[in-house]
Amino acid sequence: MFGLTPLGTIHTAISLVALVAGFASLVRFGEIAARHPLGRTYVWATVLTCLTGFGIFQRGGFGAPHALGILTLAVLAIAALAGRGKLFGRASRAIEMIAYSTTLFFHMIPGLTETFTRVPVGAPWFTGPEDPSLQKAVGVLFVVLVIGCVLQVRGLAKRSPAPLPGGVGG
Repeated sequence: MFGLTPLGTIHTAISLVALVAGFASLVRFGEIAARHPLGRTYVWATVLTCLTGFGIFQRGGFGAPHALGILTLAVLAIAALAGRGKLFGRASRAIEMIAYSTTLFFHMIPGLTETFTRVPVGAPWFTGPEDPSLQKAVGVLFVVLVIGCVLQVRGLAKRSPAPLPGGVGG
């Protein structure tokens, strides 16, 4: 199906679970956090997405998607540490929110690339990872990420009794 290997099919299915859980968590709670069941589903599905992605070599050997998987796991670890609330002090909740949201953005990069270089069948929207239109789409998503993170932190500042670093909130 769409030129996917069996591992690619499993990887795609798991990543779709992560995306649905991540977006549902954002809509329901305004954040992705492991303290919520949707957040836990997102985190573990994202970990599995990264791990299964390491076995996919459709474009040759180790490449940018594999590096993105490593980066995603590192950012998930930072988010988990921040979620415990001690390592980053008062900034912990903001760092946790930004880190989890960033991993959702990371999902979108290969998601857009792999989906829209395959569909519509016979006339895909993008020719490959270097397609300028794809790069513009990723750029737009990055702007959405930045705006979303600003809104999340502002919302956190409104709910937080103590000011966040940099004078936000209070």
